[in-house]
Amino acid sequence: MQRLATWLKENRVTEVECVVSDLTGIVRGKISPTDKFLYERGMHLPESVLLQTVTGDWVDDDIYYSLLDPADIDMVCHPDPDAVFLLPWTAEPTAQVIHDTYNRDGKPIELSPRNVLKKVLSLYQEKGWKPIVAPEMEFYLTKRSDDPDVPLQPPIGRSGRPETGRQSFSIEAANEFDPLFEDMYDWCEYQGLEIDTLIHEEGTAQMEINFLHGDPLALADHVQVFKRTMREAAMKHGVLATFMAKPITNEPGSAMHLHQSIVDAQTGLNIFSNEDGSMSDLFRHHVGGMQRYLPEFLLLLAPNVNSFRRFLPDTSAPVNVAWGHANRTCGLRIPESDSQNQRLENRLAGADANSYLAIAASLLCGYIGMVEKIEPSEPCTGRAYDLDDYELPVTIESAVEQLEESAAARKYLGDAFIDGYAAVKRAEHENFKRVISSWEREFLLLSV
Repeated sequence: MQRLATWLKENRVTEVECVVSDLTGIVRGKISPTDKFLYERGMHLPESVLLQTVTGDWVDDDIYYSLLDPADIDMVCHPDPDAVFLLPWTAEPTAQVIHDTYNRDGKPIELSPRNVLKKVLSLYQEKGWKPIVAPEMEFYLTKRSDDPDVPLQPPIGRSGRPETGRQSFSIEAANEFDPLFEDMYDWCEYQGLEIDTLIHEEGTAQMEINFLHGDPLALADHVQVFKRTMREAAMKHGVLATFMAKPITNEPGSAMHLHQSIVDAQTGLNIFSNEDGSMSDLFRHHVGGMQRYLPEFLLLLAPNVNSFRRFLPDTSAPVNVAWGHANRTCGLRIPESDSQNQRLENRLAGADANSYLAIAASLLCGYIGMVEKIEPSEPCTGRAYDLDDYELPVTIESAVEQLEESAAARKYLGDAFIDGYAAVKRAEHENFKRVISSWEREFLLLSV
């Protein structure tokens, strides 16, 4: 707390946003004057916020009261001094401080997404391994809209015209929003977010930001902060930024591609490479674990009903967990690199995924493969969309069932987390099924 207090005073921070991530990735917490924050040394929040759905509803009572204290007690939230970010869009100097959550006995809360990732990282630590990740975040810019029944439209750029057609890797199309992206880069630098390349992706007004590689926990924090930063920068310039997995009909979906590798904690050498630069047995087993277990953990990478609209052939999204060298049709791609940068790119996670849970699931599947010495399939050298092997769940209902029935998920992440997460997703899907879509009105109203 002393280090944190010094930092807050040096930056003349007057307000602190004390935050945790819920299962969806929504930031929840309290806003406190700096002096009160330092006096209280953290905050208390109802543990029940971790069982709240994206619509603000709650899971069924039988699950709610089986996982939480019947008295609906608070969890104890301690600030992480390494997860502090100045907010450049506020009128008064304000910092966002990410907290870790504990029960009254000082044990980590199992439902906390950040604690789930820390649990997975501890498995690697016990083996003397250190994971390295680099997320790539895709998103769309759109016009503002207050009617959810109206399809999203591309925004107006500097030219005064909306973008038309597909402009993959177009510099001029990206430059249409230069003032917005200049603010975004400035704000990210102000917060210490280590972002790298800006790319115009395949979709209309679809962009991608790449993060520099680093520690998985820090990068999960940075992705969460970046999403909020990008939305704030877009709103300042009169448009919206969305990280929905499939926000626009007939346009490509948005992913959170995860590049991951493992180094020896003592030597810093990449354990995915042999001395001659070839794939090590540990790398092969890491890939094998991803193939074997990712279908069971897919709900952590594709958490919403909209997520599954992205998994379509020929739409720059995978439909299975085939792997291949430099093959973008595969769910698991091995990019071209030197031996020290040997890595795997997991292309399954959607941009809508909770960064803590997506990174945790991706690393955990690889870890299980390494400890169980699971052999992968032969690499795919052609079009992976045509393969029938290693298929994924195709609906959120089947993904929920596979996670609930996964012995590996329960072994490593615990029954409380699996039951709570599945219950939240079931509650969200029940809410979704009550809504009548425009497709139903258009094609069924006068036809059936």
